Amino acid sequence: MIKVIYLLLCVLGFVLPYSQLVPFILEHGLDIKLFFEQLFANKISGFFGMDVIVSSLVLWTLVFWEGTRLKMQNLWVYIACNFLVGVSLGLPLFLLMRERQLEQQTETLGY
Repeated sequence: MIKVIYLLLCVLGFVLPYSQLVPFILEHGLDIKLFFEQLFANKISGFFGMDVIVSSLVLWTLVFWEGTRLKMQNLWVYIACNFLVGVSLGLPLFLLMRERQLEQQTETLGY
């Protein structure tokens, strides 16, 4: 059941952020300067921007620490998802694959 929830969160984590990013890119192109100007346009948007930046650092730490501990493959994929979409995709995808890895390890041990 938890894997289905993680999968649904991956879909939401991709669709919702891109529903905001795609119109911006269609209107302004890949204007990174404007992107960051708008991201930090006021205290509230800056609050959310900083929250996402710190959450990304937490995700990277989790991916490399827990992923290495569980001997998961291709840990770079979750970081790439974080850069290409955000924590909203990278985290649930990592948790989904972590759950699969834990199940495989349990099956291998015969529990």
